[in-house]
Amino acid sequence: MSNIVRLIIACVVMGAGVTLCAFGFWGWGILVFLIGGLVLLTFFFNENMLVAQYYLRKENSEEAEKWLMKITDYEKQLFKGQHGYYNLLVGLIESRKAPLKSEKYFKKAISLGMTMSHNIALAKLSLAGISMAKRNKREAQQYLQEAAKEDKNKLLAEQIKMMKGQMAQMDKQQVQRGGYRNF
Repeated sequence: MSNIVRLIIACVVMGAGVTLCAFGFWGWGILVFLIGGLVLLTFFFNENMLVAQYYLRKENSEEAEKWLMKITDYEKQLFKGQHGYYNLLVGLIESRKAPLKSEKYFKKAISLGMTMSHNIALAKLSLAGISMAKRNKREAQQYLQEAAKEDKNKLLAEQIKMMKGQMAQMDKQQVQRGGYRNF
């Protein structure tokens, strides 16, 4: 259902609630008004994305993917502020199947913008991991620094530290293969 239709339905239902209150049916009017508020809430927070986030937290990516695929055209079905989050969720699901293919979703999520800084940090941390897999150390360091800046609440501090440690190991392996070892 497109967002315009949701908005119209919410306005009609809330109007019906106000009308019921005006005619003296306070109980039914408040109930109908609250239902209209719930429909209005789905304008800003799509129920399919909420359920997909729930399943991702429970580590059930197949079920999360099933719920995300119910959104056929995210530009019409989602509020503009959710476009970045949709691409982030698709990127997280795709990264479990084919990590290198998920890069485009994370970049698109960052370009579309997200309001919460820890989600931007998560996308940049994922991009750093992809860059490390491609053996692009400079780009990985850049993404790690940007992720550390965006992670204001230090929710991803442990993962960033772990990724920096992996990058240091990558340097050691490169030195050993490159012939710089001393015997």
